[in-house]
Amino acid sequence: MQQLKNLPEISTESFKKLKTGKNLLAFSGGVDSSALFFILLANDIKFDIAIVDYQLREQSKSEIKYAKELTKRYGKILYHKKANIPKNNFEHNARIFRYDFFKEIIKEENYTNLITAHQLNDKLEWFLMQFTKGAGVVEILGFDELKKQDGFTLVRPLINTSKDELLNFLKSNEIRYFTDKSNEDTKYRRNYFRKNFSNMLLKNYKKGIIKSFEYLQSDKKELFQFEIYKQIQNIYIIKTSQSDIKNLRAIDTVFKKIGYLLSKKQKDEIIIKKDIVISDKFAVVIKNDFIYISPFIKIKMDKKFKEKCRIKKIPPKIRGYICKNHLDLNLFNL
Repeated sequence: MQQLKNLPEISTESFKKLKTGKNLLAFSGGVDSSALFFILLANDIKFDIAIVDYQLREQSKSEIKYAKELTKRYGKILYHKKANIPKNNFEHNARIFRYDFFKEIIKEENYTNLITAHQLNDKLEWFLMQFTKGAGVVEILGFDELKKQDGFTLVRPLINTSKDELLNFLKSNEIRYFTDKSNEDTKYRRNYFRKNFSNMLLKNYKKGIIKSFEYLQSDKKELFQFEIYKQIQNIYIIKTSQSDIKNLRAIDTVFKKIGYLLSKKQKDEIIIKKDIVISDKFAVVIKNDFIYISPFIKIKMDKKFKEKCRIKKIPPKIRGYICKNHLDLNLFNL
């Protein structure tokens, strides 16, 4: 491969992670993912790609064709899936479909990292949108460079690279990319923030914005750092804090790890009730010195088993999962 001009750098942290894992790139053929494809090649990082065809634009056929050409030329595996998503709440449903597809591939093919092409403009757009909604530190800093998920790590190597840098890279090297005209429609909230605020802010204050994000990320780690005390199959046990806010941040982090986004109402109920079932799927119990998060299962349990659980102070709502999976109760000696 020839020497590329104006090649954006990726961080040492992302580079190390990607060099030692099996990588899947979320690809669309747009500016960001097209640039990232060639940046990864230039850094000798091995990866395959996955693309979703939403079948809403005639151009999508050309994007799929381009993805096939790239994978053939550079010896990559291509995963491709067509989607048929209702236009009502499209962005939300498309995201769910897309990530379910990625997770399916990751599980079946044993990928360890999912690479996305989110960049600095995306990060600032998110920050501004959350800030104007009334959000806390964790929400407004939602774009981590490396984020552990359930069974893989989400890697965003371009998180400190601006859109202008990527465009300059593509044009300097005459690399093909596609432009989705729907990204210019300001009826979508993200596009509105992009056009009216984030692009102009980055154009004039990029260095300061990058430095501010670095400080904020550091503060976030200090404020909300926690460790999972014990994980027993799909049961997570965390030591409680005296702060409800810190407890909720820990719970929210675990739910994101398992791929579930808690609503504000659910978060409020967790803190108020401290013993709750979420959507008939998950039990959350805050009891004494520990927080328990477990799949919720209704199952008949004999009296002997219940009594053993009572003696070990195991919360009733997580007993069904323990019983069904025949877990050793001694693992719950905390």
